[in-house]
Amino acid sequence: MKKFPRIVFIGSTPFSFFSLKELYTRKYNIVGIITTPDPPFFKKKNSFPIKEYALENHIPLLQPKNLLDYSFLRNFTMWKADIQIVVSFRILPIEIWSYPKMGTFNLHASLLPQYKGAAPINWVILNGEKKTGLTTFFISNQVDSGNILLQKEVEVKKDETAGELEDKLKKISGSIVRKTLEGILQKKIKPIPQKIISSSLLKYAPKISPIDCKIHWKENSIDFIYNKIRGLSPHPSAWTTLFFHKNKFVRFKIFFVKKIRKVHNFPIGLVILSSCEMKISVKEGFISVIEGQIEGKKKMNIKNLINGIQIRKNLFVR
Repeated sequence: MKKFPRIVFIGSTPFSFFSLKELYTRKYNIVGIITTPDPPFFKKKNSFPIKEYALENHIPLLQPKNLLDYSFLRNFTMWKADIQIVVSFRILPIEIWSYPKMGTFNLHASLLPQYKGAAPINWVILNGEKKTGLTTFFISNQVDSGNILLQKEVEVKKDETAGELEDKLKKISGSIVRKTLEGILQKKIKPIPQKIISSSLLKYAPKISPIDCKIHWKENSIDFIYNKIRGLSPHPSAWTTLFFHKNKFVRFKIFFVKKIRKVHNFPIGLVILSSCEMKISVKEGFISVIEGQIEGKKKMNIKNLINGIQIRKNLFVR
């Protein structure tokens, strides 16, 4: 194990795990890990790979509720970090990110300065972008605005979902974090200020709320709806309300679709069923559902989902 630098790793999601594993298997000296507290009554196995990896490899671990708590800060400073690496974590107070003499750098899942915020992967697809990437940068006072260290661009495929794009970015995340660290240590990276972009051209990636996930069939175009379903799949997932006759209705999540451009005279939102196809009429054609989940049931492919629907006529989404 390398003695220098002393690294504190800060992360909270499965996305973070790839960078942590890359550094540790390369024998970098991870002297401590900071992650989120365990949620109460949550026992799902393998849901916390950061914590599990720390315990398996006997790496000191802290799970603070309050990042300014005296007890936490005392234990944190005892690690005497030379540098800190952050991947998928909440905003750090200055007392934490300014502590190491070599600074604290963050990995962000977009090509900064575009898509600053909590959900860059989702918003890139929601907006129909053709490229995105990863950025490492030194943390500063303003969120996601510090000097850039490295960037890696990747293509966004036209039918790619947020989950598929995240998996693709995961696979290269560890490498860019390691290369950033090595560049800092070897003094081969010169931090560059982020480009100044006019507010009219700057795109953000705020946290997505459940109401943001509702599909508006009448108001939006076929491309907008298609991108929305891709951009929210598999989580937090796009949803609509499926109406049967006699005022019966259920919430309906949609995960995978294809779009069919076709002129038609059907009312917007009509659900057309066959033995193995569910088409929803929109302005420029149809959204054909491939995988969905009716409230109270499991996620299903479309054939199984249709088999479970007893009422086949007078179906609408709103």
